[in-house]
Amino acid sequence: MVTTTEQRGNPYAQGCPTRRILDRIGDKWTVLIVGALGEKALRFSELKRRIEGISQKMLTQTLRTLEEDGLITRTLIAQVPVKVEYQLTAAGQSLRAPLRALEEWAIEHMGEVLDARAAHADLTAAH
Repeated sequence: MVTTTEQRGNPYAQGCPTRRILDRIGDKWTVLIVGALGEKALRFSELKRRIEGISQKMLTQTLRTLEEDGLITRTLIAQVPVKVEYQLTAAGQSLRAPLRALEEWAIEHMGEVLDARAAHADLTAAH
C-alpha cells in the first residue's frame, strides 16, 4: 500500500522524483524563461534577446527540458522559413505566481544580500 506521503512525494528523501522537479524549477534559466513566456508565446530568438546572458546552448537545453517536463509546448508554424514558438502549458502557467514571488523577493532583498556579501568579504579579507 502507498502512503499519502509517498503519493505526494517527499523532497527530503534522496530518491524522490520531486528533487528533480525542484532542481528544474529552481534553476535560474527556468525562472527567467517562465517569466518571459508569461504573457505570450515567443520565438527562440525573442527569448534569447529577452534573457540577457543566456547562451544559445543553455537556452536550447532548458527549453528541451521544460518541454520534456510538460511546462512548455513547442509549436512549429508552417511558413518559409519555419517558425517555432514556445508557450507555457497550464502547468507552466501555474508556476508563474511562485516564481514571480521569488523574483520579487530577490529584488526587494537585493540590497541586504549585497551588503551582507560585502561585509563577509571584508571579514574574510581581515583574517
